[in-house]
This record gives sequence, structure tokens and C-alpha cells, in this order.
Amino acid sequence: MLRLPAKFRFFLTLAVLIAVVVSTPSDKARSQEKIPDYKNARLSVEQRVDDLLSRMTLEEKIAQLTCLWSNRPQKNTQTNFATDRGDFSPQKAAEVMKYGIGQIARQREQKGPRDGAIFANAVQKWLIENTRLGIPAILHDEILHGHMARGSTSFPQPIALASTWDPDFIGKVFTAGALETRARGSHQVLGPNLDIAREPRWGRTEETYGEDPYLVSRMSVAIAKALQGPGPTINGEHVIATAKHFAAHGQPEGGTNIAPANYSERVLREFFLPSFKTAVTEGGIMSVMASYNEIDGVPSHANTWLLEKVLRQEWGFKGHVVSDYYGIPQLQDLHHVAKDKEEAARLALEAGVDIELPDPDCFPLLLKLVREGKVSEALIDKAVARNLRAKFLLGLFENPYVDPDRAVRVTNSREHRELAAEAARRSIILLKNENNLLPLDRSSLRSIAVIGPNADRAHLGGYSDDPGRGVSVLQGITEKVGSQIKVTYAEGCKITQEGGDWFADSAHLSNPADDEKLIAQAVQVARSADVALLVLGGNEDTNKEGWADNHLGDRDSLELVGRQNDLVRAVLETGKPTIVLLINSGPLSINYIAEKVPAILEGFYLGQESGVGVADVLFGDFNPAGKLAITFPRSVGQLPAYYNRKPTAKRGYLFTSKEPLFPFGYGLSYTTFDYSNVNVSPAQIRPKDQTKVTVTVSNTGNRAGDEIVQLYIRDLVSSITRPIMELKDFKRVSLAPGESKIVEFTITPDKLSFLNLNMKTVVEPGWFDVMVGTSSVKYQTARLEVAAK
Repeated sequence: MLRLPAKFRFFLTLAVLIAVVVSTPSDKARSQEKIPDYKNARLSVEQRVDDLLSRMTLEEKIAQLTCLWSNRPQKNTQTNFATDRGDFSPQKAAEVMKYGIGQIARQREQKGPRDGAIFANAVQKWLIENTRLGIPAILHDEILHGHMARGSTSFPQPIALASTWDPDFIGKVFTAGALETRARGSHQVLGPNLDIAREPRWGRTEETYGEDPYLVSRMSVAIAKALQGPGPTINGEHVIATAKHFAAHGQPEGGTNIAPANYSERVLREFFLPSFKTAVTEGGIMSVMASYNEIDGVPSHANTWLLEKVLRQEWGFKGHVVSDYYGIPQLQDLHHVAKDKEEAARLALEAGVDIELPDPDCFPLLLKLVREGKVSEALIDKAVARNLRAKFLLGLFENPYVDPDRAVRVTNSREHRELAAEAARRSIILLKNENNLLPLDRSSLRSIAVIGPNADRAHLGGYSDDPGRGVSVLQGITEKVGSQIKVTYAEGCKITQEGGDWFADSAHLSNPADDEKLIAQAVQVARSADVALLVLGGNEDTNKEGWADNHLGDRDSLELVGRQNDLVRAVLETGKPTIVLLINSGPLSINYIAEKVPAILEGFYLGQESGVGVADVLFGDFNPAGKLAITFPRSVGQLPAYYNRKPTAKRGYLFTSKEPLFPFGYGLSYTTFDYSNVNVSPAQIRPKDQTKVTVTVSNTGNRAGDEIVQLYIRDLVSSITRPIMELKDFKRVSLAPGESKIVEFTITPDKLSFLNLNMKTVVEPGWFDVMVGTSSVKYQTARLEVAAK
């Protein structure tokens, strides 16, 4: 072996070292050049979006503006990418997703948490490995009252949750819902529903947080933050929230779904838009869904004023706008503002809709429109960039997959079941309690008859899947009392033949002859018991989303359906103490019950733990504190019945009272509360100043309880007519028997302002009534003066 001289070996080694040192940076540089900027997590989201967009073909861009719904009820070979068993099919995916895809709709359908997570992972793996740029998809789902998926926790419906008047608690509910959703591999939810419910005939009233803009606004911020997390990115326990339905969807003409909402700009801005504005400006919500309805002749999916001027330019919204399901083709089919699907696509894109859900129906035609010069590619790029931005903020390029074991572990966990039970308790409203019939005394009660069509099933309401657990009122009471009290049951009557099927196209009234027999049986059961509980109301047939002419969900009456009043009369005639619990979707005109029945509880739809919550309230283990978030009118003839009416709105009617059956903000307790010493300080301020309002609230009963203290304001003289009162704040206070607390509110200029003749937000000098109390009809008043100088 040849040995080199030592000196020569030294210089040779040095030369090699120098070569290594010199070559290393260039190797790193070459390595970095192999990684596109859009895959570099150290770069800003904006840089990554710009880089990815610059690499995309027009076909790939259009693909990002579309969505696929694999397991939709009506199979479509043009959009399906699953096997007959529901598993992911790479072969079908290669046909329908060869250029990628923007979103996947409802992948969790017909799947439990493990299978849902596996399916989501398969979709992402295929997209990353088999499309040119490897762009992951956003998978979206529903979250009206918990993740709408098999096995997921089902919480009370929003109209029930709103009765808690507790945004912090509602935040806990949607934090749990977000976790269950993300664990299965979904990233965006089509909620919260921020519609203002000013038309109780509308079948979707249950989906709302009531009739008041301020209350819904506070809920909107809490829910947006709970779903999306601390931000600015979305971590693995949270999802993108979607504010819907933008806008004015909650007071359709005639109370029928998607009917016109032809209200003035002033009414829009002061009643229908605030809940969306706060979701954007305070809650940081990252997506908005356009509504089906028209406003002043312009459908929301083609409303540039709404989606661009108001949402983006005025409010500074930076996220992406999604269509409601089939909302874009409806521009042609229902609204007739587009002659064909090409024009519908162009109108929606130009108005500000960034992606078409749930199927690629109209937006794929944008490819042709761009090539023909009818739509600019720059407009396409704007929409694509917004959708890509969401994917980067979700971290999908770094972490597209989920753990199926974790999905099983967190879904409907013990912690979430306990939260659902607490939500049920907090949602219940005590409407009447004559002679303190409630709570029931277990020590003296020997038997209870549980009667009614809603007693033996946990009705969940709309946008629900099977949670795998549902505690009925009958089950909850039976488990609560054990062998201590005899529990008997009778159905009493039926509400509908179907029994409550939200997905069914038909709904048929019950058979009178069958009901007569059931009522007779119920009377015998009631006679043999010490007390009777009637569980009545509605079901998923009587009110729901009317999404088609053959799938109706709205009503022209607020009376109880069927022979439920006959059942009440028959049971009352037994002379037994009687309680009515309502399980339903919205306000009911229960005049006979309100007059004759000594104790009434309103639950709306209380979720999977319905029976647990009801039993705890019924027997006094939980003191109800819920307050109505919506007015109960005496009849449909009183509509509109919302509390924040204009001064001339309710002159009155012949032969009846003009007052509602139960007013907004109303709800009793097993204890009593007293209000005193309402004070405004300073009592005189300038338009830009703020002031404090204090009130002493005392528990004058013998039970601990929570009270929701409500602050209303009225501008006594103004250049534009103002409502007789408007909710401007509320606080929940817990008080032991005999305890008093001072509750303080701050009145800021925004709580005194309104839109003047020139549509400018102003605070006008003058006098204001400041009303603090337990509801919109029971309060104490103090005066505030706003001085010009």
C-alpha cells in the first residue's frame, strides 16, 4: 500500500475539509429548492398561498371552489368516491378528484368515530399522494347542537341552550363539539346559526338563539371562540366556524322557510346583522354562509352589497364565504335571476361566494366562463386564495391525519355526557308553579304517573344523528326514584303517526279513535297515582327545516298538534295534581294549559340527557333558572310578537289581551328574588361617555338559586322611532337563601346609539329609561340623561 508523505497527507486532508465546508451551503440550498414555498411551514400564510396559487392550473383552481358529498341520500356517480359499503375508493377518486377538491361534505355519514377517522385519513392520503400539488381537503360537518354524527354527544337545541343566558357555559358545549368533530377528521362546521327568530311559525326556530340581537350576539362570540380556539391558527382540537344564514333568514314571509325577507336597511342593520357583525369583529369567525332568501329582491347568493360591501369592506372579514346547500343553482331554479347555471355561477362568484356546497353543480362551469372571457381569472384567484388560506390556517399541509383511537376516546365521553346533562338542567324554564307544586317531595310521594307522547323517547330535534344514548323523561324519573316511588306510564295520545322523523318527507296526524283509547288508558293511570306529569309539545314532524316542496316543516298555527289538549282536560278532571312539561321546537300557544295546569316546565329539545335534566329539576336537585329567549304569543294573530317592538306596534285587539302568554326574558325559580336600589351613576353623561348601573338583588326564598339580571334601555325621544325597550346587558348571579349582591353594569355609547336619518351611528342627547329586572315585563327603572355638552 502506497504511503504518502506526512506533509502531503496533511494538505490533502485540509483540501477535503475545505471542499466539504464550501460544498455544504450549496447542498442545503439545493435541498431547500426542492421544497416549494407553499410546503414551508416557516413562511407566512400569505406567502404560502401566493406560491401555491402561482403553481396552479385553471382546472386545479376551479377544483378548489367545489365540494363533493360522497354519501349523499341520492347517489350520484359523478360525485361519489366511496364503495357501496361506504369505504374510500381510490378508483372513483381518480375520476372525480383528479385535480383535487376544495371540500368534502359530511364524510361521517353512516360511520362511527373510528370509521369516520379512517375514511378521512384515506381521503387526505389519496389527495396528497395522487394529485399534482398534493393539496389536502377541508372536510365539513354540521354542529347545530353538537357534532351531527353517529355516536357523537347530542346537546340541547340552540333555542334551549339560549334559555341558559350563559355564553360561558355555551362555550363549553361547543368546545366539546369541536373536539369530537376534529377528532374524526373534519375541519369546518356549518354553524353557529345566528338567525334572529322573529317568526315562530318558521320550522327552524329551534335552530336559533332567540329573538333578540344582543343576546344572540353574545352567544355568537362565545360559540365562535369555542369552536375555533385561541387563534390565529386552528389547532387539532378546534374547527373553522361558519356563521349562518347570512342574512335576515329568521323572519320569512308567512313563516315559511326561504321566503323573502324584504326589510329596510335600517331594520337589517339594527336587528338581523348585529349577531353576524360581532361574530366577525369580536369572535374572529373564519367562514360565513349565504342564506337562501332574498332581501329587497336580491337573493343572498347574488348580493354583492351584503357579501362584499358590508361583510368584507365594512366589517373587515378575511375568511371564505360558502354557499348554502344548492343555494347557487337556486338562483336559476327558484329565484329566476339567472337564465342558466353558468350565469348562476358568475353571479355568485362576483357577489363574493367562494365555494359551492355540497356538489360541483355550477362552479365547474367557471372553467368555460374564464376561457370565454366572461369571468376574469383574477376573480377566481381571489376565491381560491381564501379557500387555501383556510387550509393553511388549519395546518392541513403539516398535519392532515387524525388518530382513530383518539376519535373513539373523546366521542360521547363521560365528561361530555355530564356536560350534556348539565346543559339539559340549565335549559329548563319554569313557566308556572302555582302553590309551589314543584319541586316534588320524594319523602312524601308514593307514586307518579308519567303520561304523554313525549315521555318515553328523548327527542333531539333537527340536525341530529344517533348519539347511541338517549335518556327519556320516563327513564330519567325511573332511575332517579328507584324503588322509592312507583312510576307508571301511559302514552296518552300520539302527536303524529310517524312519531317524529326529521328526515321523513311526510307527516300525518294521529288517528282520533286510537287517541280516544290512549286517553282513556292515561286517565286510569293518573287516577292511581299521587301526581301526574304530562310530557307534551311537538316532535320532529311538527316543526323542522322545510327544504323542499315535498318536505315541509313550517306551520300556520302555534296550537298543540292533535288531541293533546283533550288529554290535559281528561287528566285534570281526575283531580290529581298535574304538571306539564313541554318538549318542542319553539313557542306554543298553550292558553288552556297556562290557565288550568298548576305547574308548567318548558324544555324545548333537551338533548340525549333529557331525562337526567328533567328528573333533577322535577325533584329539586337542581333549581331551574332558565329564561325565555323568545316570546310566547297567545295566538298566531298576535304575530309578530317580539318584545322589542316599536311604540305604535300593539294598539290591541278586540276580545283578547294584546300581551303575550309568556314574555321574553321570563322564567321562574323555586326561590324568589327581590330587586332594589337601582342607581345610575353618573346620571348625566356626554354622548361619548359611559356610566355605571347598579342594582341590589336579594334571594328572599329558602333555596339557593341563580337569577339572570337583565338590563334594558329605551331612548325616550329620538329623531328616528326606537323600540319600546332593548336588551343591552345581562348577568347571571348565584345567591344563597337570604343573600344579597350588588350587580353592576356598564353603559357604553354603543348601547345608547342608533342609526340616524343619514344612516350614521349616533348617540343623541336626551333622556333614557334604564330598566333592570327579572324579565322584559318586570323591572325597576332609573333615568339617564345624555347632555349635549
